Amino acid sequence: MKYNSPFISKTVLITLVFLLNFTGVLLAQSKKQQELEERRVELRREIKKINELLFKNKSKAKSQTSVIENVSHKIGVRKNLIRVTNQQANLLTREINANQKNISKLREDLSSLKTNYAKLLEKAYKNKSKQSRIMFLLSSENFKQAYKRLKYINQYTNYQKEQGVLIKTKTEELKAINTTLLKQKEDKNKLVAENRVVQRELESELGQHKSLMKSIKKDLGKFSAQIRKKQKEAQKLDKQIDKIIREAIANSNKKAGKSSKSGSFALTPEAKALANSFVASKGKLSWPVEKGVVKVRYGKQKSAFDPTIIINSNGVRIATEKGAKVRAVFEGEVLAIGQIKRGLLYVLIQHGNYASTYKNLSKVLVKKGDKITTKQVIGEVFTNKLTGETLLGFSVFKESKSQNPAEWIFKM
Repeated sequence: MKYNSPFISKTVLITLVFLLNFTGVLLAQSKKQQELEERRVELRREIKKINELLFKNKSKAKSQTSVIENVSHKIGVRKNLIRVTNQQANLLTREINANQKNISKLREDLSSLKTNYAKLLEKAYKNKSKQSRIMFLLSSENFKQAYKRLKYINQYTNYQKEQGVLIKTKTEELKAINTTLLKQKEDKNKLVAENRVVQRELESELGQHKSLMKSIKKDLGKFSAQIRKKQKEAQKLDKQIDKIIREAIANSNKKAGKSSKSGSFALTPEAKALANSFVASKGKLSWPVEKGVVKVRYGKQKSAFDPTIIINSNGVRIATEKGAKVRAVFEGEVLAIGQIKRGLLYVLIQHGNYASTYKNLSKVLVKKGDKITTKQVIGEVFTNKLTGETLLGFSVFKESKSQNPAEWIFKM
C-alpha cells in the first residue's frame, strides 16, 4: 500500500506552483518580446523601403521641400526603431535580472535538498546496518504495530525517492534557466550594438536636416506659401469627392423610395453583403501599390519644415516606384473617375456603403460602372519629372466620412 505524507504532497505542490508561475511569466515576457521584435523588423524593412523609394535616385533634382519631407520622415521612423529597440533591451534586462534571482534561489534550494538527501541516505544506511526491515517488522508486539511500522517504511522510502526526483527536476530547471540567460545576454548585446549604429545614422540625418532647414531659412515664406497652396488644392479635391459620394447616397435612397436627404446609402442585399465582406477584411486589405511607404499619414499633423502649418489629411500619401500600377484594395464598382489639375486623375470605387479613392494617377484603365475585383489594376501612379517623386493619394470612406487607411490596410 502506497502512502504519501502531507509533507511530501505539499513539497510537490509548491514545486509545481513555482514551475507554473515561472513558465507563465516566461511566456508573457516571450510574447511581448516577440511583438517588439516583429515591430523592430517592420521598422527596419520600412527604412530599407524609404532608402529605395525616396533616396535611390540622388541625381534627381528634387525640390528642397520634398527632400526635407523625406529626411524628416526617415528620422521619424529611425526614432521609432531606436525606441522599440530600447524597449526590447530594457525588457531583456528585466528578464535577465529575474532569471539571475531565480538561479540564485534554485541554487540555494538545490544545496538544501542535496544536504537533506545526504542525511537521509546516511540515516538509512545506519538503520540498515543495525537491523533489517524484516526484523524491524517481526519485532512488533502486535499486528497493528507491524502495520504502522510498514507504513512508516513505505513513507520513508517514498520520501527518499521524491527528494531524488526534486533534486533532478531542479537541476534540469537550473540548466534551462542558465541556457536562457546566456541567450538573453547575447540578444541584448546584439540589440545594444545595433542601436549604436542606428543612433549614429540618426545623428547624421539630424545634421542633414538641420543643414537643409538652414538653407531654406531665407525662403521659408515662399515654401510655406507653396505648401498652403497644395493644401487648398487638396481640400478642393476632397470637397469634390465628398460631393460625388453624397450624390451617390442621395441617388441610392431615391431608387429605394426613401428620403434623398439621408446621410447613409440605401443598400441592396448584394451591396449589404459586399459591405459586410469589406468590414470583415478590416486590417487585412491589400496595399493599393505593390511596393510603397506611407509618407503622409491620416489626420492632422505639422508640416515637416514649417510647424506653423497644420496638414489635415483625409487619407495617406504613399511613395512608390516609377511606373507603379494601382490596384483596387477590394472588389466593388467604379463610382466615379475625375480629373485633378494638370490632367491628373482619380478613381473612386464603391464597396457597399464604403468607398476607396486613388488619386494622382497618370492613366486610368477602368470606366465608371465597371465591376472591379480585388487587386485588379485600375491605373498607374503619376511620376513628377522635375522631382522624380511617385506619390499615390489613397483614402477610405464610410458613407461620406473618411476613415484611417492604416486601420484597413495590412501592416500600414
